[in-house]
Amino acid sequence: MQPLGDLERLRLALESMPDEELMRVLHCHRAKGRNDYPVRAMWNSVLAGIVFQHDGVEKLRRELKRSGQLREMCRFDGFVPPPWAYTRFLLNLFKQASLVDAMFDKLVQQLREALPDYGEHWAMDSKAIAS
Repeated sequence: MQPLGDLERLRLALESMPDEELMRVLHCHRAKGRNDYPVRAMWNSVLAGIVFQHDGVEKLRRELKRSGQLREMCRFDGFVPPPWAYTRFLLNLFKQASLVDAMFDKLVQQLREALPDYGEHWAMDSKAIAS
């Protein structure tokens, strides 16, 4: 079995993310403001940054500029948002931490249903050096 590529992993993450409530709340928060950078596209790109393990917005933006496929998956219309758009979006997202926590809890519950032994045994790496 071949490992999944980044775009395939992103597709799976986007399809399985229980994020409709978060999208509704963020969209309502935007209200009648400009929609140059749609909430769904911004959120999808933040998830892409996590899946691709980017450690900052600028690395994510460079990847978005480089990859038309990624922009399409995130639902951007051929443009990449400026840094300030991410700053504003992330500030609004952090205000919804309880909804993000609820999404995580729902994903964990889905794992428990799919994998009955999930969480029964666990191990921890306690070394000071990451392995």
